[in-house]
Amino acid sequence: MSQAAAKNTQSSKFSVRDICYTGLFAAVIAVMAQISIPMPLGVPMTMQTFAITLAAVVLGSKLSAMASLVYLILGAVGVPVLASFSGGIDKFVGPTGGFLISFPLMAYLIGLGVEHRNAFKGAFPLAVVVGTVVNYIVGVILFVIVAHSTVAVAISACVLPFIPTAIIKAVLACAIGLNIRKRIPGLKA
Repeated sequence: MSQAAAKNTQSSKFSVRDICYTGLFAAVIAVMAQISIPMPLGVPMTMQTFAITLAAVVLGSKLSAMASLVYLILGAVGVPVLASFSGGIDKFVGPTGGFLISFPLMAYLIGLGVEHRNAFKGAFPLAVVVGTVVNYIVGVILFVIVAHSTVAVAISACVLPFIPTAIIKAVLACAIGLNIRKRIPGLKA
């Protein structure tokens, strides 16, 4: 191997392990997206946010954001990985598109919290709340635009029915994720 090739290999930002974990969690998100309960105003209750939070807790900020981005790219090009085995770019400009679009940011924010949980007391729970709120805000904004809705209707359709399950999913994802994180070599427990 030439020196230039060796240098490029060493300076790579992602290791093979990182790429594998990213792909694995993109697949986890895709599988969890299929657990979907239709809701009256068109925004289904899915396990996607559970999977995004789980990825963030296990992988941290950068890799979880990449995993969610890989998932979204697959969905955008038409691979049926989105809720109800759907895919296509139209899903990103529909009433639920804002929730999808915000997944990488949600994962990144929660991942930052888990990475800094020992340095700053309360960083982790705060990051989970902030990441979830960002998901809701972006989702509500696009719902208002696409559905020509009021903010009040959007909050009624996109936020209020989901708060109890969001809390349960976040707590479970954090507990499971921290447990998994301890068992993966190379990740800080």
